Amino acid sequence: MSSPFVRRAASGFCRSLQTPRASNQYATTNTPPARRATPAPASSSNTYTNSKPAPTRSSYSSNTTNSTPSATPATSTNGSPNGNINGNGAPPTRSLDEGLLDKPLDLPSPPDADTSAQPDWSRSFHGLSATPFSAEAARALLEPLNADDIEIKPDGIVYLPEIKYRRILNRAFGPGGWGLAPRGETIVTPKLVTREYGLVVGGRLVSVARGEQQYFDPDGIPTATEGCKSNALMRCCKDLGVASELWDPRFIRKFTKEYGKKVWAEHVVNKKKKQIWLRKDDELPYPFKESKF
Repeated sequence: MSSPFVRRAASGFCRSLQTPRASNQYATTNTPPARRATPAPASSSNTYTNSKPAPTRSSYSSNTTNSTPSATPATSTNGSPNGNINGNGAPPTRSLDEGLLDKPLDLPSPPDADTSAQPDWSRSFHGLSATPFSAEAARALLEPLNADDIEIKPDGIVYLPEIKYRRILNRAFGPGGWGLAPRGETIVTPKLVTREYGLVVGGRLVSVARGEQQYFDPDGIPTATEGCKSNALMRCCKDLGVASELWDPRFIRKFTKEYGKKVWAEHVVNKKKKQIWLRKDDELPYPFKESKF
């Protein structure tokens, strides 16, 4: 039987074990997280070495593909990935010096068509110098120019507007009896548009010439392309004798002396002056006005 002193000491010791000290009241224990159990690697028979049941396969596992990209990208028929020249997803680029991709189309002929009677005007010289034109067409082509139809550029060059070349051809062959056939792609340089055309009359080639036209802004390329065609028509007509006077130096000197004048023109905005040519029966166009130097 223990003494009262021993009993009190034992009960105090038990209370000290149940109540934490003040210094450790807010202390936290840094318990490491429980490690997730990993299943054992599966064998070739898709069974586990332990006694746990094998996990069920997801219904999407058979339909999914490997997300890792292939080492070799898909290549198109032109040898570039994804059908692009540079292979980076950008559209194919092409230098304008190589043309506008407007090469004449090679259209298939009907099965019962006589291909020998349908020449390819982009390459053919069919009918060139085969026979002369009729006397009536020759008179219309070689008719002397009317002085009222001839114009003078500010630099003194005399010319016939391109629409009047078309009128002469219509008088000689009739509308639809002639046409211009392109013989290549349109070539565009930083300042110039050029293309070769062939003049076809009555189903035969009569002349080939290359037209050209300058432009000052990329937005003006379509207009320059049309001007290039008109320039080629003018050069083709030169082979037929149309407006041949405009290439005769004596006629040019006589015409400019009789119908032209050279005056000082002042720009109404910047007040700059320069000499320009114009017809005697014409007036200076805006923004110029005639001035004395």
